[in-house]
Amino acid sequence: MRCSLRCKFLLLFILISAIALSSAFVLRGFIMRDFARYLDGESQDRVLRVVALLEGSYDANAGWQRSRLAADLAWALQLGVEVQLFDAEGRPVLNSVEAVEELPPRMRKRVLDATGYEALIKGASVPYPLYLRGEEIGHLEARLLDQVKEDYFVRSSNRVLLISVSLLGLVSILAGIIASRQLARPILELVDASGDIAGGNLSRRVTSSGHDEIGRLSSSFNSMAHNLEAQEKLRRTLLTNAAHELRTPLAIISGELEGMLDGMLPTDRSALQSLHDEARRLTAILDGVDELARAEASTLNLQKEVFVLKPYLASIVGRFERSCSDQHTVLLLDCPDSLRVTADPDRLSQIIINLISNSIRAVASGGRVAIVAGSAADYTFLEIADTGCGIPEADLPHVFERFYKGKNGGLGLGLSIVHELVAAHGGSVTVRSSADSGTSFRVLLPFLGQI
Repeated sequence: MRCSLRCKFLLLFILISAIALSSAFVLRGFIMRDFARYLDGESQDRVLRVVALLEGSYDANAGWQRSRLAADLAWALQLGVEVQLFDAEGRPVLNSVEAVEELPPRMRKRVLDATGYEALIKGASVPYPLYLRGEEIGHLEARLLDQVKEDYFVRSSNRVLLISVSLLGLVSILAGIIASRQLARPILELVDASGDIAGGNLSRRVTSSGHDEIGRLSSSFNSMAHNLEAQEKLRRTLLTNAAHELRTPLAIISGELEGMLDGMLPTDRSALQSLHDEARRLTAILDGVDELARAEASTLNLQKEVFVLKPYLASIVGRFERSCSDQHTVLLLDCPDSLRVTADPDRLSQIIINLISNSIRAVASGGRVAIVAGSAADYTFLEIADTGCGIPEADLPHVFERFYKGKNGGLGLGLSIVHELVAAHGGSVTVRSSADSGTSFRVLLPFLGQI
């Protein structure tokens, strides 16, 4: 029969509780064994004290004096030792029953009440020889009385142990049931939620409570589900936007070709140039989507190197000198000579070229584009700032989204590619813009140093 996770937890708690409670019986066994040994030793000590008392009485009285022995045997009886005394020839001298009978009535009652002695109850007697100065003067046969107090202690402790073990066992089972439910509930919820995620329900979430391992697992699962849902939405948005962007040039090309086939449009150079322009536009859209896909996958194949940043930036700036000169735009570079960076040179050039291209398109004649690089404690920053018209405040939160077009047009993929490539390097990119001061993009890349 298949056992659920909750059942396994419960069985585990019951097993642990059984082991813990059974240890009480094992411990009690050891205690009772030592206690029995202690009682045996203490009983032997009592008998030896009686032996010493009788030997001393014989020596003090120069023989066995029956009248003097009654008090001694009564005292022995109070120690829990019943005695039968014999002389050296083996003749009976006195026993505990006779000694009690010779006591005064009040003392007899006190002794009997204190010891619970009943002469009719007989048991095995053990002989002990009596000596005085190396000569045997007689012997006694001793029988230990029932140990009432000790037996009561054993029975009472057994009763307490059984009651406590029963109560603790019941409490442990109840606690195991509650704990197994509490432990299994979030795991079972994760199992159900993961099944929903596998079935395509990306909106499923689990309850995250606490900061233990299960709580962190629940938080990680929710984060994973959120990212999957966001990626699925981005994928659908990308497909929708790409289809929309591709539909326009395809519709224009199809319409013009139909017009030419029907003889409604001329097939001269101007018409062919229009078709060529739309084909180039179509190619640019596909290239942009392909570049974005490669940027998203660049985390897996980055070829990072450590290189000096200033000559690298100078070579990129040199590519834009002619276009800036024609546009009368000033292009500035400010970078420490010794600044080094760890990055993929090809991917980093894509980032910088895209940002510089956007800045040059944004500035008017006579404007300025500045590239500033520097270092902080654990990152390199690259800032591309222009004095252009700026980005409207409503557009700022969306500039890195796919196919989001500002007022300057374009495909809306350049900044998305920048964002993905920077993220692949473990960095971040931010934007600040205003109509008065222009736009500034700031790229942060981790791990840098100066030589």
